[in-house]
Amino acid sequence: MQPGSQSDDVETGALLDELAAQLGDGARHEARFIVDEVLAAGAAGPGGARPSVVPAEAAARARAMAVRRAAGEPLQYIFGHWQFRHLDLRVDARVLIPRPETEQVVEVALREGRRLVDLRPGAGLVVVDAGTGSGAIALALASELGAGAAEVWATDVSAGSLEVAAANVHACGGSVPGVALAQGSWLTPLPGRLRGRIDLVVSNPPYVSEEEWAGLDPEVRAEPREALVAGPGRDGVPGLADVEAVLEQAGLWLGRPGAVIIELAPHQAGAAQDRARQLGYDEVRVDADLAGRPRALVARRGG
Repeated sequence: MQPGSQSDDVETGALLDELAAQLGDGARHEARFIVDEVLAAGAAGPGGARPSVVPAEAAARARAMAVRRAAGEPLQYIFGHWQFRHLDLRVDARVLIPRPETEQVVEVALREGRRLVDLRPGAGLVVVDAGTGSGAIALALASELGAGAAEVWATDVSAGSLEVAAANVHACGGSVPGVALAQGSWLTPLPGRLRGRIDLVVSNPPYVSEEEWAGLDPEVRAEPREALVAGPGRDGVPGLADVEAVLEQAGLWLGRPGAVIIELAPHQAGAAQDRARQLGYDEVRVDADLAGRPRALVARRGG
């Protein structure tokens, strides 16, 4: 019988057992992710249940994925895409993997954006995702603010990151209003006409210290180091340099009213708030993530 015939198909349970054994203790959930990925949504049975048999070609792809995962490669890079809020985004080793903590930062930014819309009825917001990576924040804000956003910009210093972001902007197509991309550090590549006219700046900058980097799981260190690690802040707070840089640049570009939302590490919350107040922001706070940890710095200018 030729390879690929029905006799090479694998019972789903047996394949899950095989992959889980290959991936190690406690990895059965990852085996399920892999099987679901190779089967794809179209192969699901009634009610979304997995079919009882995995076709031979799909089983071979699952085994190849398991080999890569066992070697330490993140599942998100193996699949080449990952869910962020309601978006399915392309991801690869040039960009950070979208995380639930950042989804919550977007939730904070949406509340702030809607507040600004209410303060300026009829005037669409100018929104910037500074250090966009895959484009996750910019695309989520463009999609969920809808007509509330007149312009959405996404910047990144990395050409590779912008290639991924551009692919995601293209893939979202008609389902998400346009997002403009610009290469450069934080807000510096934006057109001069936006100075003093930006309403909302959102950023997930690097905030891991050099010391923390050395102790991270190998899977996390598979992500781009430059998107994770930052130097100390002005007062020596580990990993705070880029958070401070975004605060400083945002202050030069924001209108009044305007706001900046920045993801940070919980231990940086106090120092980040102090720096925002030093830079002249009128209202400053840090909102918690779903685990109750300080996560999203909110700094407002004006009303």
